[in-house]
Amino acid sequence: MIRNKSLKVQLSAVFLSLLLLLVFLGLFSLNELGDVNRASVDIRDHWLQSTRLLGDLNNYTSDYRAAEGSQLLSATGQQVAQVDREMAQLGTQVVLAQKSYEQIPQDGAENALYQRFSSEWNTYKQIAGQVLALSRSGRKDAAIALYLSRSQTAYSHASDTLGELTARTVAGAHAASDRAATTHIYARALIVAALIVAVLSMIGVVQYINRSISRPLLELAERMRALAANNMDIEVHGTTRNDEIGEMARAVVVFRHNAIELARSQHGLVQQANMLEEKLQVEQHLTSLQRNFLAMASHEFRTPLTIIDGHAQRLIKMKDSLQAEQIGERATKVRSAVLRMTHVMDNLLTSSRLLDGEPGLYFHPAPLDLAKLLRDVCLLHREISPDAQIYENYGNVPATVSGDAHLLFQAFSNLLSNAIKYSPNGGLITLKACTDGANVAVKVQDKGIGVPAADIERLFERYQRGSNISGIAGTGIGLYLVKMVVSLHGGRVSVSSTEGKGAEFTIALPLA
Repeated sequence: MIRNKSLKVQLSAVFLSLLLLLVFLGLFSLNELGDVNRASVDIRDHWLQSTRLLGDLNNYTSDYRAAEGSQLLSATGQQVAQVDREMAQLGTQVVLAQKSYEQIPQDGAENALYQRFSSEWNTYKQIAGQVLALSRSGRKDAAIALYLSRSQTAYSHASDTLGELTARTVAGAHAASDRAATTHIYARALIVAALIVAVLSMIGVVQYINRSISRPLLELAERMRALAANNMDIEVHGTTRNDEIGEMARAVVVFRHNAIELARSQHGLVQQANMLEEKLQVEQHLTSLQRNFLAMASHEFRTPLTIIDGHAQRLIKMKDSLQAEQIGERATKVRSAVLRMTHVMDNLLTSSRLLDGEPGLYFHPAPLDLAKLLRDVCLLHREISPDAQIYENYGNVPATVSGDAHLLFQAFSNLLSNAIKYSPNGGLITLKACTDGANVAVKVQDKGIGVPAADIERLFERYQRGSNISGIAGTGIGLYLVKMVVSLHGGRVSVSSTEGKGAEFTIALPLA
């Protein structure tokens, strides 16, 4: 029978519809996001620039007025010359700010206010020039009188106009920000609506596939399983369909008729087949048990901590044949190894979360005692490396700072671990912390092999290691993790080093 409705055609049409829906959704989302981007660009390129330049003009003009007064109060020629230079510099800065502002397109009202300000400012500068001329000629009283009268009035007019222009610009910036927020909300609502439509369409497609394809196929599979179980008293549906499922249904009917005939003449073969099937199930079950055993064994032997712990238990069991000091010494070494492996595992786990996930999900800042945190880091590494000499100096570290204690512990621990690893056995390691302006600086110094100058630029990249550390184990993600943690805290990390003489790593974290 000729197929009038091929499953291939039906499925192709369904998936083509889904593809078109996804393309439409993507284009629609891009268009809406474009509106949001245009609103953001308007704020960035127009309003923020205008507000910044007007703020500069306010500052420069007020400084110019103050410098005019300082010139009148100058007692020596040197002071007068210094004030003249300052006023010349401020005048240049005002001109530059005006030129920058004039390059930004403005509306009519703002242009009118700006032109008025420019005219009033030029008038004020002319009068200020007269004040300075009187002062230089020795007519201080006349200069002061002019400064307190016409000069003050001209400056007030220019300042008031500039203030009005600034207020109008700030109001416009707020309005643009509100429009951008409204555009964002509107775009988000439209995208959510489009997603809902897409989800509903997907549900409709799934229901269509389930009703027209999946369910008939599952029914045929159920009938075939019944036939395989020698249940011939079944009814096969879908034999009138004009597609592949109809052909399969008719084939099942033919198979059923043939199976009935075969069952009558070959009952013994059916029994043997059942026996073989049971044996196959038993073998499959045994194979599954073997796979599960191998998986568990592999998991257990893959963890070196289990081996270290086993050694520790054997040492405890052999305590009757060993002296107490020997047992304690070996147990301490085992514990150091366990701490080292645990530290590595915690480091890798944190790295995996931050490098392959969303860093913000694992960043939980809270007030913490930085000095105590650094002491805990040193305590851990003194246990891991008993021979290490670690000198601590915390100076004027504030009582509390804001940060994620777990992530900062990992970052400082990585730096201290590297300092110990790349220093000679028993070498001096210095850990210092102090307040540096608006930051708190934490420095880790060592006298180890140092970092080649050619490697410093890429030292904080993922999987990057120094070229002079061959033979020393490492993953190459420790410093990259440090950089990520510091970036999450809004800080910065740097390194200074001389190869063969040691290195100093500095983490600067903001206090506020």
